Amino acid sequence: MEPVWVLARILVYPLRLLFRIRFSGRKRIPHKGPVLIAANHVSFLDPLLLLWLGERRLRKARFLAKAELWNIPVFRFFLVRTKQIPVPRASAAAAGSLTAAAESLRAEQMVCIYPEGTISRTLEPMPGKTGIARLAATSGVPVTPVGLWGFHRVWTIGRKPSFRPWVCGCIVVGEPVSVGPDDDLFDATDRIMQGVVDCVQTSRRIYPQRPWFGRSAWWVRAPETAVLRPTPRESSGGRLG
Repeated sequence: MEPVWVLARILVYPLRLLFRIRFSGRKRIPHKGPVLIAANHVSFLDPLLLLWLGERRLRKARFLAKAELWNIPVFRFFLVRTKQIPVPRASAAAAGSLTAAAESLRAEQMVCIYPEGTISRTLEPMPGKTGIARLAATSGVPVTPVGLWGFHRVWTIGRKPSFRPWVCGCIVVGEPVSVGPDDDLFDATDRIMQGVVDCVQTSRRIYPQRPWFGRSAWWVRAPETAVLRPTPRESSGGRLG
């Protein structure tokens, strides 16, 4: 056990008691072997959901995260010591992060990527970047789609944090999507994102909480409004964000 993971558990586990977590399909994450996860992104707290998914499957999560986080001393302490992977966004150098991610997969770790590259302001799935398809094709590891829902109620982009107890976070794990070395990267990215979209639809469908009477329903979305938005063909082939 890496010492910083122990410290992180001590700090984070009390937070777990403040929320309700609902899983679906978590057994699709194996206890051993490389795992490549693609998830939608609606909240600053989404990494907590993927960390808890890893915990339930006895896995440590390696995230590809924006490089700016390494400039914050407290974050940097944990990010470096838990071997997270920085991604210089909107830069050709982001493709270099794929090399580090591939090394983690070769070490049979669980690598987590947000293919959209940022939090969705509309809460709807956005087009994916093709970097994850490239990683899957070169590593030979299928992509496991994950749909996240619920923690945007606590903290999302464009809204003030609203920490309240018992908010539910929903995690739906879908069937892995294989990408061959000769597959078109844009088509493969859309297949991956379709898997993510299907999981988002399910996570909204099974989400157990509804707005209280008279309260704003800004955070509610119907399952059917989560649809595939194809990756533009002019986007950079190696970018992750």
